Formats: sequence, structure tokens, C-alpha cells
Amino acid sequence: MSHSDPVAVASIDSSARLVVLARSIRVTESAGESALLDGAAEAAGECETCLGAAVYRHRRSYDGAAEPPGWTHVEFRYFRDLLPATAVEALVSEPMVPALRLLRAEVLLTSPESFHLPGDWRGSAQRPELQASLEYIQVKQVQLARYREVMRDYCGPAARNLVRARRVGTFRAMETAAVLYQDPDFHADWNQIHLCELNPDTFEGFGPAFTSALRDDPLRSATIAESFAGLPAIRSLPYWTLNAPLVEDDSALLGLAG
Repeated sequence: MSHSDPVAVASIDSSARLVVLARSIRVTESAGESALLDGAAEAAGECETCLGAAVYRHRRSYDGAAEPPGWTHVEFRYFRDLLPATAVEALVSEPMVPALRLLRAEVLLTSPESFHLPGDWRGSAQRPELQASLEYIQVKQVQLARYREVMRDYCGPAARNLVRARRVGTFRAMETAAVLYQDPDFHADWNQIHLCELNPDTFEGFGPAFTSALRDDPLRSATIAESFAGLPAIRSLPYWTLNAPLVEDDSALLGLAG
């Protein structure tokens, strides 16, 4: 199958009980990165509920967005049903090696109808033109319900079509359920993280991409532009980064898909 052929999409909704532990980390030496990668590579064997891990190294901000304040790497650990206390102890509470500094650790849950992977997902190594896009989004607390509706009714279905058409790698929208730790000197904040693999040389933004993806859906296409245009009143986008995938041991997520 070529990269231009459509692909079956595996989608994970909130009933699948996917729990993600995300860590924003500053790495100061190559030995620290090696330790981080070794730990992520061993993640799937840590406990019965662990589904794998991924690590991304910051490359640059996307299209003029602000540079992230301090972190160099982001790690995701994926769990089924529950986040074990042993994982929190090992990954959040215990001191890190000297070349690593934990800036933020949080628990993420899937956004409604907005977590999609191609059914043949084995990481992005086979598509070198793609970079891992990480959007850090701050939604106003009083607008969270409305934001979830927009994700469920418009952005999520559009993202599914983009994955199916191979215009992006995956689309994984996640919402912060709890911040387990934040470095006292780290002042950035967000309550949503969206992970997606895209080609920054041809990508023109999610607004046009989503609108195009729903063009053949008459029930949604008439209103998605209006819904997307209303998002700035609901949320801000303080950081949008492009990243190199260093570890992508997350294909077991396909087993949770409905």
C-alpha cells in the first residue's frame, strides 16, 4: 500500500480507559537522553497495564509560535484502565539522574472522538517527511464543555478523515486530568495536548485541513468553519512545537481501538 492510499482508522474513545502519563523534561547531556530512551524502551514490560511509550525531542516551534520555556524532550507513557502507583513513584516521585530535570508531569485522558491512528501504525519511521507536532492548548475552564463538543462533533471526525487519507500520521487529542508535579520555576500552563505527525512544508493549519476533510459531510461541512473560527474565544495556543520521534513503542494502542 502506498502512502497515497486510504487506510483503515483505529479510534480510541473515553470508554477504552486509556490513561497517559506525560512528562516534560529538560535534558542537559547525551547520557541523560540515553537514560530517558532506555527507560521508555523498557516501558511495556513494567506492568500489566502498560501499553508502551514514546519520546520526542524538540526541534523548533511551528510557524512562529513561541519557543517552549525550558523543556527539550516530552515523554508519553500509555496505560490501560489505571495509572499504577508504582509508575507514579518511579516516574514522578523518585529523583532523576543528574542530566535530567522533570519540569512537569501530568495525567492525560482522551478527548471525545479525537484519538485516531492508522490501523497499520508502527511509528512514523516509514514516513520521514513527517514531524511530530505537539500543540499545547489552554482552554478556559468555563468553556471546557463547549470545547469538548467542538472536538467531538467537528475536529475529531475531521481528524479521522485526515488520518484515513494519510494526510497526517496520527491525531491524538488529550486533556489534562491532573498535574502530578510542576517545577516551581516552570511557569507554563496548558490543559490540552494534541499530538499529530504532519509535514510542516505543506501543512497550512488545522482550520483549512479540517474544513477540507469534512467537505463531503453535508451535516458538518456547513458549520465547521464557523465552529473553528469560534475557537480563539474558547482557548489559546501558547506553544506549538515540531519534534523528532526518538522512541515510538506505542503500536499496542491499536488493541484498545473500537
